[in-house]
Amino acid sequence: MAKITRGPLAWIRSLGRLVNDEHGATASEYGILAGFIAIVIVVGVGAFGTALNLYFGHLSTGVRTALGIP
Repeated sequence: MAKITRGPLAWIRSLGRLVNDEHGATASEYGILAGFIAIVIVVGVGAFGTALNLYFGHLSTGVRTALGIP
């Protein structure tokens, strides 16, 4: 009977230690941070690409107009 009582109590203690254990939390936080940085880079490069495309579109239109090319 003592063995049965110790089993669940030991399991509960182990679960409590697992919940309170912060080992590896830093790696998770760095992973989340790296994900956010990647998202910011993707959005920034996309916006820069769109702006650059518009700039060169206007530039080519101006050059065509100046040279009289339809």
